[in-house]
Amino acid sequence: MADVIIMDHPLIHHKLGIMRRKDTSTKEFRDLVTEVAMLISYEATRNLPLKDIEVETPLTKTIAKEIAGKKLCIVPILRAGLHMADGILNLIPNAKVGHLGLYRNEETLEPVEYFCKLPSDAADREIFVLDPMLATGGSAVVAIDMLKKRGIKKVRFLCLIAAPEGVERLKKAHPDVDIYIGILDERLNEKGYILPGLGDAGDRIYGTK
Repeated sequence: MADVIIMDHPLIHHKLGIMRRKDTSTKEFRDLVTEVAMLISYEATRNLPLKDIEVETPLTKTIAKEIAGKKLCIVPILRAGLHMADGILNLIPNAKVGHLGLYRNEETLEPVEYFCKLPSDAADREIFVLDPMLATGGSAVVAIDMLKKRGIKKVRFLCLIAAPEGVERLKKAHPDVDIYIGILDERLNEKGYILPGLGDAGDRIYGTK
């Protein structure tokens, strides 16, 4: 059974508190998405395997560590996940990037697939699926379904804010996927939005609210 890891870092809580405010500007909101994603990814990469390598310092040769095997692949769910990817690339600039396009049908609240582009060696990499909000869980479940159909087995899901309903749905559909959450909120409202939440993350990132 996979783990659900809820962040307890003061910086994450502080920055998400600013993001919740309805008067936070588009630029500040966008910058905070990037920063919080970077902080969450620091925790999500804690258990990556390492190998020994020999390096030469200015004084002598020594054994250092580097990540074993092929590096990460970051897969944001369009469009809101893109600025999370920017934050992780600040930390892991050599990671490859794929993209998954999903939108939510506002009547059924279910996701509809419209785009998928992945690196050719994605199945050999640790995949980090990114979406700021884990609300109903529908988009996360479909996104990971799409990856697994393409032979990908090592998947982690990262989000800024989650509702309990979405967490349970994702755990049930994909019990092998670790879930990293900035803050776990109270519940969903009747329209499938997280409460107290921070509104529509995509609209707030791109100024389309």
